Amino acid sequence: MRYLLHSLITRQAELTPDNIALAHRDTRTSYAELSAELMALAASLQQLGLSRGERVAVYLPKIPQAVVSFFAASAAGAVFVPVNPVLKPEQVCYILQDCNVRLLVTQQSRYKQLQPLLQQCHDLNRVVLVDGDVPPDSDGVSNYASLCGGGEKPVSPATIDTDMAAILYTSGSTGHPKGVVLSHRNMLTGAHSVAEYLENTERDRLLAVLPLSFDYGLSQLTTAFSVGASCYLLEYLMPRDILKAIDRFGITGLAAVPPLWVQLAELDWSEVNTDTLRYFTNSGGAMPLSTLSVLRRVFGKASPYLMYGLTEAFRSSYLPPSQIDRRPGSMGKAIPNAELLVINEAGERCGPHEPGELVHRGSLVAMGYWGDVERTAERFRPVPHQAEDIAIEEIAVWSGDTVKRDEDGYLYFIGRKDDMIKSSGYRVSPTELEEVVYASGLVAEATAIGIPHQRLGQAIVVVAVGSAGGTLESEDLLAYCRQKLPAYMVPQRIIEQDALARNPNGKIDRKLLVQRYRAEFEDITG
Repeated sequence: MRYLLHSLITRQAELTPDNIALAHRDTRTSYAELSAELMALAASLQQLGLSRGERVAVYLPKIPQAVVSFFAASAAGAVFVPVNPVLKPEQVCYILQDCNVRLLVTQQSRYKQLQPLLQQCHDLNRVVLVDGDVPPDSDGVSNYASLCGGGEKPVSPATIDTDMAAILYTSGSTGHPKGVVLSHRNMLTGAHSVAEYLENTERDRLLAVLPLSFDYGLSQLTTAFSVGASCYLLEYLMPRDILKAIDRFGITGLAAVPPLWVQLAELDWSEVNTDTLRYFTNSGGAMPLSTLSVLRRVFGKASPYLMYGLTEAFRSSYLPPSQIDRRPGSMGKAIPNAELLVINEAGERCGPHEPGELVHRGSLVAMGYWGDVERTAERFRPVPHQAEDIAIEEIAVWSGDTVKRDEDGYLYFIGRKDDMIKSSGYRVSPTELEEVVYASGLVAEATAIGIPHQRLGQAIVVVAVGSAGGTLESEDLLAYCRQKLPAYMVPQRIIEQDALARNPNGKIDRKLLVQRYRAEFEDITG
């Protein structure tokens, strides 16, 4: 059973039983306690009739019960489905229906909001509430505490490492989200690979601020548990809450996405002790160089790790801290136990500085999209130029991202195929344009989008938030862009906003912005 996800915890319960595994507010849970609770819950779930491979949805904020439920599902032989707590009832019910969820773990308040819609979820036959008493006459509803109260152990399922462990739903601004199916092997490989290059040990204390439904957020748990480290759960209201938590808990590792790093870089860190912080990581988009510069100054002793990943392969590359000044803008090389190829449109490997699609091969490649053969076939395709004598084709994930590689093998992100702006016959990388906008010092946040235009194909529009404490001077920013960019890359318009639209994982939602301003600024298409 050392090859299954929950073995990360049960193994540490044997090796370091008294070490803190999980912390939330003033509560501390040791590995021995966490292991006992998840195994008791797993046994109860089996007694409720949960079978191997059935789905368990967890619709909770970032609290210990959510973590226990994930790993208990694994121990019971089931598949856990983390549901982002910011989703609305209709979105939650879509997920419950889409992957035929059998059991839902949630709170009283959320259950009440979902109840009018749950009759549409025909496969759902059990709800577990983590708070309060079970309402009277509630058939099919159980209390979490009572399920964890027994001392039984689950019946060892016949699960192996290539079986499903989780389904993570990727947020989408249009249409419905896709359920990425991950195996136990996927998740264990990812945990051990990340812990290796971050040099994590049992002495680390990781602060989990990202949603656990997001692969990058879930990784904070699995990475910590893989080495016996501690994970501190934080539901922050304001970015300043993160500062206080770093100081209070002596955090050694912090992970965030670019929009959050931008906010954190604007705060006053002078009264916060950051000496314990050993490293900080970025993924989910390129961090502006100006923001990175501020963070490196604020976190004087911490090493920055700039990373690239996609849910379909969890994590792909990282840039060692020693290379940041030598290779500005690089997304690094492949993480341990992964190979990254750059393939051109002819299906050949690209030479140095030749743009191509990033293709990821190895045991991190997911099992595909739940119930979606067509989209799985588009994204999960054979590895190019496999050995002819191997009869079974190896499947890689084709990222849809355009990158290039330098002479030393370091990768540089150019843009997503579906995000590239095509204006006046040129292909414009939003990332490249955004770096110039940030370098102006006039914006706190910015994103570049393409709006349909009758003559240009797409007009370049920059949506931005003014720098801290000031308004955005659009003409000054345009003048700066004209000075630094070729004419075809200069934005047609600058739009100032108080905040940029984000998806549930905290990333800037480009597609939603395109929809919004396509309708609002129809005159730009004329």
